[in-house]
Order: sequence, then structure tokens, then C-alpha cells
Amino acid sequence: MKRFLWLLLLVLTTGSASAQTAPERYPLIPYPASLTPATGTFTITKATQLALSKESKRFAQEAEQLQLLLTNGVGAPLKTTKKAGASSIELRYDASITAPEGYKLTITPQQVTLAAREPAGMFRAVQTVRQLLPPTLEKAGKGATPLTLPAVQIEDQPAYAWRGMHLDVSRHFFDVAYLKKYMDLLALYKFNKLHLHLTDDQGWRLEIKKYPKLTEVGAWRTFNNQDSACIRKSKDNPDMALETKFLRQRNGQTEYGGFYTQDDMRGIIAYAAARHIEVIPEIDMPGHMMAAIRACPFLTCNGKNDWGKLFSTPICPCNETTYEFVENVLTEVAALFPSPYVHIGADEVEKTSWSTAACTELMQKEGIKDVNGLQSYFVRRVERFLQSKGKKMIGWDDMLEGGIDASATVMYWRSWVKDAPAKALHNGNPLIMTPVSTLYFDNLPDKNSVEKVYQLEVVPSDLDPTSARKAILGAQANLWTEQIPSENRADYMVMPRMTALAEVVWTNKNQYASYLSRLRQHYPRLALLNVHYRVPDLAGFSEESVFTDRTTLAVEKPLDQLILRYTTDGSTPTATSPVLPAALPITQPTTVKLVAFTPEGLRGDTYTIRYRQQPYATPVAAKAPASGLTATYFTGYFKKSALMQEAKANGSITVTSVQVPKQAEADQFGVQFRGYLDVPETGVYTFYLTCDDGGTLRLADRMVVDNDGLHSAIEKSGQVALSKGLHPIALDFVEGGGGYTLLLKYSKDGSEPQQVPASWLKH
Repeated sequence: MKRFLWLLLLVLTTGSASAQTAPERYPLIPYPASLTPATGTFTITKATQLALSKESKRFAQEAEQLQLLLTNGVGAPLKTTKKAGASSIELRYDASITAPEGYKLTITPQQVTLAAREPAGMFRAVQTVRQLLPPTLEKAGKGATPLTLPAVQIEDQPAYAWRGMHLDVSRHFFDVAYLKKYMDLLALYKFNKLHLHLTDDQGWRLEIKKYPKLTEVGAWRTFNNQDSACIRKSKDNPDMALETKFLRQRNGQTEYGGFYTQDDMRGIIAYAAARHIEVIPEIDMPGHMMAAIRACPFLTCNGKNDWGKLFSTPICPCNETTYEFVENVLTEVAALFPSPYVHIGADEVEKTSWSTAACTELMQKEGIKDVNGLQSYFVRRVERFLQSKGKKMIGWDDMLEGGIDASATVMYWRSWVKDAPAKALHNGNPLIMTPVSTLYFDNLPDKNSVEKVYQLEVVPSDLDPTSARKAILGAQANLWTEQIPSENRADYMVMPRMTALAEVVWTNKNQYASYLSRLRQHYPRLALLNVHYRVPDLAGFSEESVFTDRTTLAVEKPLDQLILRYTTDGSTPTATSPVLPAALPITQPTTVKLVAFTPEGLRGDTYTIRYRQQPYATPVAAKAPASGLTATYFTGYFKKSALMQEAKANGSITVTSVQVPKQAEADQFGVQFRGYLDVPETGVYTFYLTCDDGGTLRLADRMVVDNDGLHSAIEKSGQVALSKGLHPIALDFVEGGGGYTLLLKYSKDGSEPQQVPASWLKH
């Protein structure tokens, strides 16, 4: 039955019964808008010719890129011709293709034709051909001869105009070589925007000739708390070590830093342009400016450069010297970047320092009622200046609070501010979706992360679909680098989540089962591109496992070629540790550490599986318990759930599911769920607790899942042996700010995880 459903899914997603092998035969990410499978293959040999007519000379750069790719396989460039013939690859101009990035690809056993109207469309077609060719072509000298392409007919164009990735180079720096590698990945997966976060409190990364101190002073720092945290973590994970190439000794101190000269940036922009990627600069203001203030102390209202209650001291919107500085900086930025957009941030501004006489005077003069209006004044003034330079302004959705003009483009990131997209649409602002809950790739990944990205609604279902579809330009994922100090760590955090987003913004169709099948074929290519991707999650176990008599560790591998190595002595497995057998018997309490290795030598995460022997917990007696759990809620900031014990509760309510009651919701809060779990049959149960921020689950007075602390939405699991009947449950959950997630599921005897039924909850 499962096989039939799988075949039916493939037919529905491709529109042809002959597409039963589509994911294997056409492992394309993102999947084309239209793909019609065909029989046979086209073979590329040294005799194959590359045809480029006079009308198609506009594609000369794309033809050269295709030549470079094929040279890796056949050993020499293909001969060129102006007229297509038998056994040729033709790049053809097609005026009937209306989408700027649209293309057609026809592969028959006799000929290959790539057709487009614009060079960008032809480049996307070349990337499709690239993905259909063997991964070995990514390395010179590793190609296989002859090369074959599967016959197919493709008509393709993107669903969204804005398909972006972001990289924060301020918190931790990444050099030109890595940016080129990053852009190569964007090109492979048909992204067209690179958002560079160039300045922040921790570093100013772009040369500004008018203010050389911005990089002389602002680009370097002694180790901060983020660096120190990374150094501590590097003891267990070498990818968390600071890159030594960005360290220098100065005045007897070690400093971390780096920056791009304007010539460096011109090279980056040119490299991006050749791949039809637009580079959007972000110069964050008026907040997130400590690096600039260190170099130019005159920028603040109060002469200080420190942290307020939540955020850092901003620059002063009430002094004309501030605007002189901003305009000088943005003049150079606007001249350097050909993108029509400049991003100014305008988020997380600590406005308490604006309570000065100069600000009071300005507010009275301009009729400004409060500090949010003062930020609005700053943002609007900066936007008018950018417009005078022929640029459009982008800012984070925070800037909606004081009011903005309809001409500003809004990036929606605060997923806990549910009405921000509707406010932007009502105001007439173009929108780019980048919600923190889904598209902040600095959030630690778990086994659900890829699917979560894939299921993203670029146009949220609660918005009017007609107006929203016109206003929403697309989506973008962000990589903030406070805890990402190395290139390997950046690769790990981005891949493979980037591939899921690529399909969301290009294809805009839900074909998740097909996508997973295709994704498996991309890992060898990523390895050859020296991408330290996150090895897919192992399954079939819980990191907190229990048994009553004996059990067996049988791990499910997501990729057949993975080699699993393990230890039982507490040490971390290495490439020489024993290979895990298909079934490892467990007869006594023990700790198994497990690591998956790819054939290329890439190392996966370390799994620590702690086995405890437990008798089935004895149920408790309770007279006619009522349905539901008691939820006691607290307002406050709790780093750990146990801290609620010291706080005064705001109130309590009965809930029929493990969900935060509306009465508890606040910016920062905690909830204690208490009662009984009415277990229908005796067995070993696995519970899965997803928390953002943190939580713990105890059953029958036994710790089952410890997912405590402040972190993004992560699932952790644990097991417990329970007899049929009532067992005390204690679930504690805390939210430290910025939106929350709480989800509890269970499984028994290897079943699929499912929601805990309401009928099980008693108090």
C-alpha cells in the first residue's frame, strides 16, 4: 500500500505516470515549475559541440560557465559553432519567454537546447543542467567520461522575485574567498539575493574613505562574551573555534577582526553579478552602532557607548552631526553597490538615551509625540536621502512602530508580532518574509528543521491572498553569527536548510516526499564542493532511553552510505572507533556515544544515548479525577524552569491540552502544568518535548525530558516505563522573550509520534 501511495505522489507532482523515477532521474532542487520526463539520454563527449548563434551572443558569459563545467568532465572545452546540429548543446535566444529568469530546457538523445530571453534565465538553465550531470564534475580531474543527461522537457520560472540568503559578517568575519563559496551555493540553488550585514555593535566591516577610523578602530575588538562562549564550546567542537586568520596582536592584546576594502567589495559584487546575484548592503542604524561609536564618539546623544536595559546605545537622531555622518557613509555605500536597495536595519533601538534637551527641542519643533516617533523621523529622513541617490530603503519590521512611508520595504522577522505583516500591507509597504521562528538559520537545527523550512507559508494564510501576493516580494533566510565563528560552522548551520528554502521560493509547491528523495542525491555534490553540511539525523532511539529487562539499539540511517561508529567508555567516537552493529543488545545501564561519518570523511553530530533500567512505575490512586491539567502561570524572566519555584504565581487555570493558556502569555513568562497522565496500557513510552525557550517533563516522579534553558525551538526526547493507570505529570515551560513554541508528543513501541490525547490528561 505504501508503495502505491508513493507512486501516486510522484504522478501527481509531475503530471505523468512515466515520472515514477522522477526524484532519482531528475534530482533537481528547486524542482522546476513544469517537468515532462522522456526516455533516453544525451551523451556528452569531446565530439559534442556548443552552439551559440549571433542572436545568442548575449549569453556568452553563461556559455563560458557551461564550458568550464563540462571541461571538468571531458577534459577539454567543447568546440563551438554558430549553428546547432546533431550531438550539439545549443544556447538559444527565445523572445517568447516573458519571465526575466524563465527558461526552457529540452534534452533528447540527439540534442540539448537551453532557451531563455535574459542572461539570468540562461544562467538558471545552466544550473539545472549542472544538477543533472554527475556530481564529480564539481572537481577538475574527477569527471566521468562519457557524460549523460536524461531526456526531459522543462519549462521553468521562479514563483517569487526575492529569493534571498543573508550573512552577518559583523559578529564574526568571513573573508572574500568564503563569500565566493557562499555565492556559488546560492547560484547552484537559484537564489538571486545576498544580504550582507556589514555593521553592528561587534564590528564595522566596510571601508568608508571619509571615515578611515571606522575600520581602523571599529573593525577590531578584544574578545567579547560571544567570542569567549565560542572558545569554550570549541573544546568539544573544533568548528566553534575562532578562525586564526582573523586574529592579530596589538599593544600586547589579542584582537579579532577584519574588513573589506572598497576594492574587495567591488570584486565581491562582480563575482555575484556574474552569477546573477544582487548584493544588498546593510548599514544598521540608528541602533546596533557601538563599533561606529567607538570610532566616532560624537555620534551619541549622551556621550556614552554601552548597553541599556535591552540594547546598545544608538546614534543620536537629534544632532545634525549625526545626519552629516550618516549621509557621508551612505553616499559611499550607494556609489559602491549597484543594487537599488540599501538596508538600514532600524531594529532593536534602545531609545532611553534620547531624553536630552536637543531631542526635546526637536520633538517640539517637529510635533513628535514620543521616542517611537523620533525614530520614525530618523528613518524617514534617511529614506529621503537614499531616494536622492536613486536607492530604495529596506528595514526590519520594528520600524513600523513609529510609522514609515509606503515606499519603504519591510523585512518581517518578529514572528511573535503577528499583526506586523498586515500593518505593512495596510500601509502599502512591499514585504520580504524572514520570520525568526523558521528562517533564522542561526537557530540550532534538529531533526524537524528542514521540514519546518519546507512548510513555510511565504504568503501567510491569515492575509488576504490577492493583496498579499502582490506585496510580498519573496522570502529570505538569515544567518546571524554571534555563535558561528568559523566557515565550517556556517556551512553546518545553512546546509541543508538552504535547499528547502530554495524550493519554497522558486517552486512554491509542496512535494516534500519527492524533495527528500532528491536531497539525498545532493550530499555527494556538496561534499565535493567542500561544504561541511549537517549530516541528516539518525533515528530509532531516544537519547534518554530506558528498559525493564533488555533492549536493542537499532539505528535508522537516513543515508545508506553512512558509517556509524560508537563507544561505551564515555569517549567521543572517532573515525577508528568500532562500527555499530545492525542490532546492539543492551542488558545493563550504559551510555552509548554514536557518530555518523560520510564516505568523504565528514563527521555528523555526536549522539549520547543513556540507557537506564527501570521497573514499570506503579500507578497512583485518585478518586474520579477531572479532565485536563492545572496550568499555573508566572510573569517574569526565568533562565531555567526551576526558578519559577521562587516566584509568585499570577494565577492558574484548567487546560485540556499541553498548550500555553492565553492568560499566561506575556513577553516573558513561565507555566507549570500539573496533574496526571492516564496511561491506557503498560509499556515503555517515548515523549518528545519541543520548546522555545525551555522546559522539562517529569512523569511518575522520574525525569523524562530535560529541554531546559533559553534556546530556539529544539525537540528532545526521553523514555519512561509506565504501568497502565494514572501517573503524576509535571511539565514546566519558560519563555524568555521573542515568541514561544511548546509541543508534546509521544510514541510507543516505535510508532509514529503523535499528540498526547486530551483523554489522557487528568487533575
